[in-house]
Amino acid sequence: MSAQPVDLRDYRNMQAPNMQARILLVEDESDIAALTEMHLRDAAFDVRVANDGSQWLTLASLYEWDLVILDIRLPGVDGLEICKRLRASGDKTPIVFVSAKTTELDRVLGLELGADDYIVKPFSVLELTARVKALLRRQQQLAPGNADAQDSGRLQIGDLRADTGLRSVHVDERPVELTAREFDLLVHFMRSPGRVFNRAELLDQVWG
Repeated sequence: MSAQPVDLRDYRNMQAPNMQARILLVEDESDIAALTEMHLRDAAFDVRVANDGSQWLTLASLYEWDLVILDIRLPGVDGLEICKRLRASGDKTPIVFVSAKTTELDRVLGLELGADDYIVKPFSVLELTARVKALLRRQQQLAPGNADAQDSGRLQIGDLRADTGLRSVHVDERPVELTAREFDLLVHFMRSPGRVFNRAELLDQVWG
């Protein structure tokens, strides 16, 4: 089984927003890409596959993706560099790393570069699908225009201000760029000032 070849006509003819969530899967191992694509499509996601960093450069500019799944080891531009470029450009699209790199340092590096989740190969496709759903659900709940997000309004502690409707953060009136996950963590902490959370609580309440 092999991943679908890239056909630029597929992207130009995409439906308008508010249809299926659109996921860009960047994976050079064809078997893994095909299996992951199949399961995500079965979960009603609109999935496109890039087999290397060069294809990502082409596809990333053609549409606004709802989520990106990145292998780290890729021909050409690797996953870490792709993540860095996305975050440096201000793109806050949720990113999930999938990688055979298993050390704690590798996971920490991926998350510090701006990824929202990190899954180690070999992984369960069902678990990946569940994590993708959780990220997209949280992204939708906190998006501007969402009633729940608007109701929660602004949070402020000293010079630190977070607007959950706009998903913006300012310190002493200066804007601060955060990834989606960093913003979620900050808001969680600001809603419970002075409280100490353990790792399990944060995984449950922020990562879902």
